[in-house]
Amino acid sequence: MTHSRLLAVLLTLCVLLTGCVPREKMSPTAIDITGLEYGKDFKLSDPGGKERTLKEFRGKVVMVFFGFTQCPDVCPTALYRAAEVKKKLGEEGSKFQTIFVTVDPERDTPTLLKDYTHAFDDSFLGLYTDLENTRKTADDFRIYYAKVSTGSTYTMDHTAISYLYDTKGNIRIGIKPNASIDDVTQDVRFLLQN
Repeated sequence: MTHSRLLAVLLTLCVLLTGCVPREKMSPTAIDITGLEYGKDFKLSDPGGKERTLKEFRGKVVMVFFGFTQCPDVCPTALYRAAEVKKKLGEEGSKFQTIFVTVDPERDTPTLLKDYTHAFDDSFLGLYTDLENTRKTADDFRIYYAKVSTGSTYTMDHTAISYLYDTKGNIRIGIKPNASIDDVTQDVRFLLQN
């Protein structure tokens, strides 16, 4: 067997045995969640009242983040990072879609969601639904959230991870809250190529 034929056989075995996910091309902070059976889709409303689903964004790398507009730190940090990633991607930025799903539909009106997400980037999409479907959607995505009283008002505790979907609509990477702009840019580029 020639050297090149042996190499081809070994490469084929690699593909069959590992799914050929080149982990070393993901950032060091990426959580590889390829193949998980949750977060498949949703039916939520955009600020204009149009029903949106994940399926309509096929062909793009999609970041999904659950939060609320009055969040003091985690949510604006995640959206700021996503806006900076889009800028770093240059022309490829048009193939990166950020979706912000509110866990506080009682206060996050459609107008407020639009203003909030567009403050980071005009292409960012804020989505909402009623209380019951918010809970169902969050559960489908394994997102924890809870209303926490703060005297005369309340805040929301919630999961701070973001999800990245590949261009075929498959959940692939969990983004930690402390991931850098460069790390997330690397992960988006990885998914645009794989």
